[in-house]
Amino acid sequence: MGLGILVGAMALIAGAASGQTIGPGNDESSATLLGMTMKVATYRPTSCPPRLVLASFHGLTRNGDINRDATRPLAGKLCALVVSPEFDDVRFPTHKYQRGGVVLRGVFIPPGSRTVDIVAPLIAWARVSIGQSDLPYALIGHSAGGQFLARVAAYTAPDAVHIVIANPSTRVLPSTKEAALTALASCPIRSTRCGPISPCRSLSFSAPMIPARAIFPWSRRRSRKAPTA
Repeated sequence: MGLGILVGAMALIAGAASGQTIGPGNDESSATLLGMTMKVATYRPTSCPPRLVLASFHGLTRNGDINRDATRPLAGKLCALVVSPEFDDVRFPTHKYQRGGVVLRGVFIPPGSRTVDIVAPLIAWARVSIGQSDLPYALIGHSAGGQFLARVAAYTAPDAVHIVIANPSTRVLPSTKEAALTALASCPIRSTRCGPISPCRSLSFSAPMIPARAIFPWSRRRSRKAPTA
């Protein structure tokens, strides 16, 4: 059984046992993901049944509520359930959030306990919370959240229908010749210790840079509440 399927099944069992549901409109819940309790801001459309889980990842403001609200216009057009987890800066500093928690002190961390591995149980939790176990999902991240999703795409095997990486200040290149964390080489940045990446695969998508205002309305003007990386 693959890792994604295993953690997904575990999240489904846990969600079913807790009986937690996501209510209509704006809401806030807590989800246990990889053994950690995380705040998740949610939005469930009231005019149509959800046809998609839209997992939205915040920037450096680390505010799931603001990020959820910014994603609502897009969710309304897609009839999508929004889940916006909040990555606090105490448990998720830069190397664990923006860089995905993939490398620690120059050594790759095995799959299963990395921050990038949170996505699979997050989606499973959202699905069971609305009683739709086969609902497709998409991932979207702005700024720091875009950096995180670049690592999710490179170092895990998400089966999302779409991954939108908007305005990241660092990217992961589909190359095995550049340093890891910015590409798919076997040597992490500033490290002489080399070893095979597990899993190691080429990126299966390409996403041009897009204006943040096309997705997040508050990016049209400067604001202290707007996520930045």
